[in-house]
Amino acid sequence: MTMPYWKYRPYPTVDLPDRTWPNRVIDRAPIWCSTDLRDGNQALVKPMDSARKQRMFDLLVQLGVKEIEVGFPSASQTDFEFVRQLIDEDRIPADTTIAVLTQARPELIERTYEALEGARRAIVHLYNSTSAIQRRVVFRLDKAGIVALAVGATALCREITDQARANIVFEYSPESFHGTELEFALEICEAVMEAWQPTPEERMIVNLPTTVEAFPPNVYADRIEWFQRHVSARDAIVLSVHPHNDRGTAVATAELGLMAGADRVEGTLFGNGERTGNVDLITIALNLLTQGVDPKLDLSQLDEAKAIVEECNELPIHPRHPWVGDLVYTAFSGSHQDAIKKGMHAQQRESSEVWDVPYLPIDPADLGRSYEAIIRVNSQSGKGGVAYLMETEHHLELPRGLQVDFAQKVQAITDVRGDELTADELLEAFHEHYLAFTDPYRLESYTHSSSETDQIVAAVTCDGEPQEVTGAGNGPIAALVDAFDRSFGITIRIRNYHEHAMAAAADATAAAYIEADVDGDLVWGVGLHPSIVTASLRAVVNAVNRALAQRKALDGAMLFD
Repeated sequence: MTMPYWKYRPYPTVDLPDRTWPNRVIDRAPIWCSTDLRDGNQALVKPMDSARKQRMFDLLVQLGVKEIEVGFPSASQTDFEFVRQLIDEDRIPADTTIAVLTQARPELIERTYEALEGARRAIVHLYNSTSAIQRRVVFRLDKAGIVALAVGATALCREITDQARANIVFEYSPESFHGTELEFALEICEAVMEAWQPTPEERMIVNLPTTVEAFPPNVYADRIEWFQRHVSARDAIVLSVHPHNDRGTAVATAELGLMAGADRVEGTLFGNGERTGNVDLITIALNLLTQGVDPKLDLSQLDEAKAIVEECNELPIHPRHPWVGDLVYTAFSGSHQDAIKKGMHAQQRESSEVWDVPYLPIDPADLGRSYEAIIRVNSQSGKGGVAYLMETEHHLELPRGLQVDFAQKVQAITDVRGDELTADELLEAFHEHYLAFTDPYRLESYTHSSSETDQIVAAVTCDGEPQEVTGAGNGPIAALVDAFDRSFGITIRIRNYHEHAMAAAADATAAAYIEADVDGDLVWGVGLHPSIVTASLRAVVNAVNRALAQRKALDGAMLFD
């Protein structure tokens, strides 16, 4: 089937061959303005009540957002009452400015100023739609009529502000800027500026929204650069961007808008908003952080913020959402896990102040996340992930050969189950495949002495029968190997040996790992004990038991065949 592509028109581009924004780097945080309580709230299935609004407002203050659009008081009694509550109960910090939205209609403007009476400082955000399609089918006005509408509303705002002697910052948005001819967008903004009379000391905000994201970010950046080149009093305005996410590129649109000269970004926490949402302020802020730029927001407890936003919006945040999703710092892939494991070890070993770990562009700890969920094991995982969890969760530093051996067993389990193994289940599997082999031989006790060679006398239970065995060698392990050869006729050749304490304390358990050739069968043995010598001897006996069990299982399989 051919899609009806002929129904749609390509986006217009900007003739700007000498554009400069591609060479710019964002080196400072913008002015952040949250629209969660207005733009975000109006997009909810169940809009927030006053309690949820207050919780969201308090979170925004806690995060350090200094401009907060708190509602549309002329259009909603709930919004009106919430604005009054914030002012009357003195809930607005001195360094925080609230904003309210109003359409360009006299009765709505007057109601808006009524809501703001007594505020220390506030932003009155006036808008009217300016796009060709809105002019034609909604307002049925020509360009001059649309300009007159905006100028008349601005003049009224100026008059009320002057009469009330209120500390008002004025903001104007040519709503649907995305569908407005650039020349006309400039014309109407210039007319509004003329009516308001901003100065470099008392600037107004000119907000250029992608009300519907209708073109890619580079075209928006061209439009922003073109606008600021041509606007007459650039030093008297704060240039603001307000991207939506219809094309899925709102963050890029905002970032390129900043590169093109914008000073301010309006958006929501985690991108809630109409249709596909508003631009996500948290994503932009953390993108800046990972480039060494102070975002001017406190994001150190991001999971707590996420929980509050989910509660207030009554909407879940996707587990793959940038920076905050439950799974964004989690690796299941074997190659990713191995690289992360090595990178984390290098980071700890080198004690570098600069974060540099493969597949983790940010340190989860900086956002209040632990390292527990960085690696999780499923059928896609490899030895690196298994080893990382065994070490970080259970303090067992498996040598590489044992990592490979155990990972194969884990793979078999996860292939059958079809899902992941938790860290506790991983330890259970390790016990089952290694430490559970306690027969037919069990080391009960031993004495060890050394002169020219090491001597060992050990009490060993064989098939439940106690027996004393003796041996000699270069060290206690070699002496026990000799004792098994003499007493039981079992030839053991040690191929690999690794040991470590499982904690820094003096009474910590030690772990020993031995790769041994037991009568021609290559197996790993594991021993745990507070004494490293005992742990090592137990690892030898464990290797023998595992070799015998492996041989018995193989003989049974051959007999069945």
